[in-house]
Amino acid sequence: MKKNFLTLFALFIAFAAFSQQMASGYVFDDTDKNGRKDRREAGISGVAVSNGIEVTVTNDKGFYTLPVGDDNTIFVIKPSGYQVALDEHFVPKYYYHHKPNGSPESFTYKGVTATGKLPKSVDFALYKYNEPKDFTTIVFGDPQPYSVQDLDYFTQKIVEDVQKTDKTLFGISLGDIVGDNLDLHPIYKERMKSLQLPWYNVMGNHDMNYDAPSDLLSDETFQKNFGLANLAFNYGDAHFVILDNILYPDPRGGNGYWAGYREDQLRFLENNLKLVPKNKLVVLSQHIQMKDNSGRSYRLEDRKRVFDLLKDFENVLVMSAHTHYQDQIEYTEIHGWQGKKPLHEYNMGTTSGDWYSGKLDQKGLPDATMRDGTPQGYAFLNIKGNQYDVDYKVAGSAADYQMNIYAPKVVPHNGRTTSQIVVNFFMGSPNDVVEYRIGNGEWRPMRYTEAVDPSYMMKLVEWDFTEKLLPGRRPSNAVNSTHLWTGAVPLNLEPGEHTIYVRATDRFGKTHHGQKTYKILAQ
Repeated sequence: MKKNFLTLFALFIAFAAFSQQMASGYVFDDTDKNGRKDRREAGISGVAVSNGIEVTVTNDKGFYTLPVGDDNTIFVIKPSGYQVALDEHFVPKYYYHHKPNGSPESFTYKGVTATGKLPKSVDFALYKYNEPKDFTTIVFGDPQPYSVQDLDYFTQKIVEDVQKTDKTLFGISLGDIVGDNLDLHPIYKERMKSLQLPWYNVMGNHDMNYDAPSDLLSDETFQKNFGLANLAFNYGDAHFVILDNILYPDPRGGNGYWAGYREDQLRFLENNLKLVPKNKLVVLSQHIQMKDNSGRSYRLEDRKRVFDLLKDFENVLVMSAHTHYQDQIEYTEIHGWQGKKPLHEYNMGTTSGDWYSGKLDQKGLPDATMRDGTPQGYAFLNIKGNQYDVDYKVAGSAADYQMNIYAPKVVPHNGRTTSQIVVNFFMGSPNDVVEYRIGNGEWRPMRYTEAVDPSYMMKLVEWDFTEKLLPGRRPSNAVNSTHLWTGAVPLNLEPGEHTIYVRATDRFGKTHHGQKTYKILAQ
């Protein structure tokens, strides 16, 4: 009996040793940039390295050890002042996949090929450089092409519109890199490399392996194409975290998904944030917005755990996309947020706009205005130390185009009208100040409202009342905009043309301007 027990115990120990090994290696300053640690190249101390759950720190020689199983990725968390290597598509090479058996062969879209035995040393090359604390990041929401034609639209209207400066350090796409057809991932990367910027990608619900039997396997093709769906890195005084916040298949049953996190992801976030100073700016990027207090679309206990892990940091920004409209969301005590000031989530508009719908312009590109009246575009996240602000850039328009003004073309002199002046301030939020004046008159406050943008309704009416087919595809039906303001149309001015001037001050203290004319006609 004792002999049998010892035999079973030995087998258990052998199985545990086989299924979990210790990965080790160096994080080093690759002075000759050949990707290999040469004898004279020094290790870098104090750098965080993770296996997706545990996070360790390199010793004074740049050495680390971490446990790994049969499906792990070891990755370095880029420290400030260093760069990581980039592949030919400018995707950062901060990771090593350890998948001895590779991804499941049965999947429609293939994943990582078998990596074989764990190398004796898993090393990470870094390159020291003079990294500024004030810099800009380009942010894309949902490129989401369903075809090469959509990718052409994306390339011509978005990628070719981007203008970098010497302060533009890298970019982030907030998920739905493609629309279900994961064979488009490599083509997307080919188009993106023209920007010549390190580019990080968030996984979206349209980037998943739909034939995955569990959420752990839903990102196999994404891993092959982009590295990891959960990671972190530092630039200046900012710490960036990217998380996959889609649970697929839905753990409640069915074939859909639920927004939330696995336990291993939350443990990684917790272990990672333990090493981040509380005065650093933390930027969390994920695909699905957290604005759900019912729990139907977002698992609330997961949201609360993320809130609790972030609450002690002085400055936090959450970025998401997914909705194909734009929203500035704030979380306070009533949502379970316990930080010193409200938590800001920027749920940004998308680079695909309203899924590349709308009339085609003279270049054959779709209008793609989103359902809340926000034009198709992208954002610049500006970091200054541990502070931030955001600029929205409408694709194909001047940088100062930040609002659309709806107003009647003509009104009766001293008459009556139910028409209003309606301003869609694309980056607006309820606490912003929006004012208007007519000509040189006094500035008057406008009234915030959540409603359908009448300018967007006009686009739908054109499609519904046309007697011949229009080029393009009818846009989606309208939704209420969270950045509209209204004001009365003055009728008692002298007959003739008058100019409406609007100024809007956003949450960052920036003032934006717009104008539009209307006529008062004598009756």
